[in-house]
Amino acid sequence: MLKKFFITCSGADKNILENCANGEQNKYVGIGATVFFTAVMATIAGAYALFTVFDNIFAAILFGLVWGLLIFNLDRFIVSTIKKTDSKIKEFLQASPRIILAFIIAVVISKPLELKLFEKEINQVLLTEKNQMTLDNKTQIAQQFTPEIAKINSEIEILKQEINQKEVETNALYETYIAEAEGTKGTKKLGKGPVYQEKREKHDASLASLNQLKKDNYEKIKNKETSIATLIEQQKLTETKSQPIISNFDGLMARVNALGKLPWLPSFFIFLLFLAIETSPIIAKLLAPKGEYDFKLEDYETAIKTLVKQNVQQREQMLQADIIVDNKVYKDISEEEELYTYKQNIARDLMKLQADSFYKKQQKML
Repeated sequence: MLKKFFITCSGADKNILENCANGEQNKYVGIGATVFFTAVMATIAGAYALFTVFDNIFAAILFGLVWGLLIFNLDRFIVSTIKKTDSKIKEFLQASPRIILAFIIAVVISKPLELKLFEKEINQVLLTEKNQMTLDNKTQIAQQFTPEIAKINSEIEILKQEINQKEVETNALYETYIAEAEGTKGTKKLGKGPVYQEKREKHDASLASLNQLKKDNYEKIKNKETSIATLIEQQKLTETKSQPIISNFDGLMARVNALGKLPWLPSFFIFLLFLAIETSPIIAKLLAPKGEYDFKLEDYETAIKTLVKQNVQQREQMLQADIIVDNKVYKDISEEEELYTYKQNIARDLMKLQADSFYKKQQKML
């Protein structure tokens, strides 16, 4: 049962192969098994590739089965269409397009399995890239909010400087009227005289102005600090919204790119393995000598070809014979007097009818 199945997979003619030796049958069983297991690997690779993209196991299995059947059909077609001849160069030229196709299939099959085999290393590369993308994203978002925050901070600093400057002026007036009262500066008279009172009034007015300035500026500073807090909150919200995009940066293309950043040698050897698996049926047929099955298949095909040529030639000869006979028959008939008289009478009646019809039309016109 299994032997028949693998022979079917090889694309060989079972009716011809049944009459061949066991060794010849085993050769095609091996070819069919290679085609079958290549399709199995293609199914696994295709299913994993789609699961990586859509994260849906049922869709992945369905796609994997369809992809595996497609690869199976292609491989079976490739192997079954290679015919053994006496010229190795002719065989190689015949198989070269199929080898190129097998090369492409090997690339398609091997890549998803490489992604699975090196999954941990790829995840590490993606984690590094995600971390860098997170930092870059925060930097880009900060560039949108930092100028406005810096501008508000500078405005707050100006308001604080106004308060400090007013405090310095008020403190200077305080020292002046105290020194006047102590007699160390100004009039240098001890006691609270008119000059002291005047300087005291200047200080009190400056102090009242300072208090009002503090009240106004602190209110402005509070509003500006609230604006800064709002901007910072918006910045964090923007970062939060964009973070899921970075977190989901692990699709098929991202993983393929991450695989390309790993050392190429292990990946290359895996590709060579699948290339060897995919091309092995073709190489086996190219390297194998012309066997019993090939001779019987060639005998069957040449017999069919010869039979078709004979049928075509017979039909052409029959056609030529029919043409010659028809020409002779019609020539003999054309020389008979009876046929001439019959056609003459018919022609005479037809001309009378035409003349009558023309006469009637002329009457209607008049």
